[in-house]
Amino acid sequence: MNDNGMKIISGTGHRALAERIAAAAGVELCDVDITRFPDKEIFVKIRDNVRGDDLFIVQSVSVEPNVYLMELLIMIDAAKRASAARITAVLPFYGYARQDRKDQPRVPITAKLVANLLVAAGADRILCVDLHAQQIQGFFDIPVDHLYGSPVMVKYLRTLNLDNLVVVSPDAGGLKMADAYSKMLGAGIALVGKQRKSAEDVEANHLVGDVEGCNTLLVDDMTSTAGTLTAAAKLLEKAGAKSIRAAVSHSLLMEKGIERLKDSPIVELVTTDTVPQRKWDGFDITVLSMAEPLAEAICRIHNDQSVSSLFNV
Repeated sequence: MNDNGMKIISGTGHRALAERIAAAAGVELCDVDITRFPDKEIFVKIRDNVRGDDLFIVQSVSVEPNVYLMELLIMIDAAKRASAARITAVLPFYGYARQDRKDQPRVPITAKLVANLLVAAGADRILCVDLHAQQIQGFFDIPVDHLYGSPVMVKYLRTLNLDNLVVVSPDAGGLKMADAYSKMLGAGIALVGKQRKSAEDVEANHLVGDVEGCNTLLVDDMTSTAGTLTAAAKLLEKAGAKSIRAAVSHSLLMEKGIERLKDSPIVELVTTDTVPQRKWDGFDITVLSMAEPLAEAICRIHNDQSVSSLFNV
């Protein structure tokens, strides 16, 4: 891979993933100091010369999104003032993506605000993975390359040789994702209807499709409290599903979500390393790496090549 003029730096949001990306791209991470003043104000200094370089800044805006978003903005500004030729913000997880529309009175569209901030800071293009809503790409007036976790997860799921498989969307909004998985896996498709009671509590009350005696796979782009997944899983169990697995691109699980999964009929959670993973005890989780697809995308962007072939399984 050509690394002439291409450099990668990392924030503190998910440095382990950035290191894997750099290794897969055949380059070393640039040296950058990220420190805090006593009042927690963030200070960034890029120690390597990036003048005239094609710079990729890797930062997963999760876990502490306010801190890591601000850190990313400051890194972009530092790179711009250091005369980098082009700055690509690589967001394995795009924070605030759930706030993508004004569905209540007097609420913000924070996903658009984040887009404005990234452009104002000096980002020339964006590379991200499995946005919560694809229309977020339209919030930018700069190029956005949008990768998917599904090719990586489908490769793994095929090794399980699950016969009579049905892919299930845990809500109406995820039907398009479920349809994509079903086509790649040659599986059937079903839909769970849910009613959200609060940010953490969900009631699943309708199932469209037949899952009796079938291996089932719940697919979603993210989970934090696992309310949607576990509510859907209980409905599938009542409907006679043979086994229930879940595939989620971004696992933001909090303690409550882990406990819910342990108490649910879900036998395995398949996810990616787009966000740092907590330690698990008593539940089967498979974490697959997005480092190679992201590294390949970075190299292709640098060499002005097509990124769309990365969508193939």
